Amino acid sequence: MNTTADSPSPSFFQEPWFKRALPFAIYMLFILLHDLLARSLPSGYLSGHLLTVTYPLRIIAVIAALAVYWKSYDEIDRSGLTPWGVSYALVIGTIVFVLWINMDWPWATMGDMEAYNPRTLPETGFYAFVAVRLFGASVVVPIFEEIFWRSLVLRYIINPDFTSVKVGTFTWASFVISSILFGLEHHLWLAGMVAGMLYNFLLYRTRSLTLCIIAHGITNFLLGVYVLWTGYWQFW
Repeated sequence: MNTTADSPSPSFFQEPWFKRALPFAIYMLFILLHDLLARSLPSGYLSGHLLTVTYPLRIIAVIAALAVYWKSYDEIDRSGLTPWGVSYALVIGTIVFVLWINMDWPWATMGDMEAYNPRTLPETGFYAFVAVRLFGASVVVPIFEEIFWRSLVLRYIINPDFTSVKVGTFTWASFVISSILFGLEHHLWLAGMVAGMLYNFLLYRTRSLTLCIIAHGITNFLLGVYVLWTGYWQFW
């Protein structure tokens, strides 16, 4: 008789997929809550500046989730952090930015693009919100989105036991499906799909999720600077 006890399966909260999906799920939940609150409030100052409350809370909640599971994200490492690799990421990130601001055609936009202008805030409030928004968009969002899309989703499509799939493994199905889904997450769905393809391409070329995070961060940082410079708040 076999007396060796089977090793217990990990709890739901320790599942590899859960650790990578939770920060993304929290971010999307806060977007949903923001939309519900905005619709329930009368038009005016309070509803107009709701984002200055919900966005910082959104970023704090995501950072907390990332911190809890940070040691589990072994796919984020120093691989690829060579001068060539970083330069490659900078180029891809810049290309995505340029395409993004030039692909806002009405037919390629999903629903109305929210255009909150924080310059209506008092000066101190404006600079505080901009700092949080830039940090969130350029640092926090690239980390959890790349963990979700290019570590979890891209590999899960290949094999539900996604941790057995090496980061950067290519299949046409995972490339196409993940790019489409990534695009559908964004109001500019076509620009989002192209961005997903380019970030995927960077991953295939470098096998480095860290470089994808850098490229994504460059895109979002340049987009934030562009919005602040031009006042095209619909991109933010």
